[in-house]
Amino acid sequence: MAEPLHRETAPIDPSATAARYRYHRALRRVRVLRRQESQLARYRFYIALTVLLAIAVAFVVGTWHQVQHLFGL
Repeated sequence: MAEPLHRETAPIDPSATAARYRYHRALRRVRVLRRQESQLARYRFYIALTVLLAIAVAFVVGTWHQVQHLFGL
């Protein structure tokens, strides 16, 4: 039976290992920041929507009051 070919392992470059750690840490940081920004954007959207709805309700109530006053309802 044939024996497997024995390969010599290449020496590991410590600076390359450190660079890979930095690279993957940066990827993880970007992923976390992207998730946080997405959550903040969702909150900003709902706050803006609530403010716009409140303004619309205020205009409707004000208009209804003016219509009642104008036509004597």
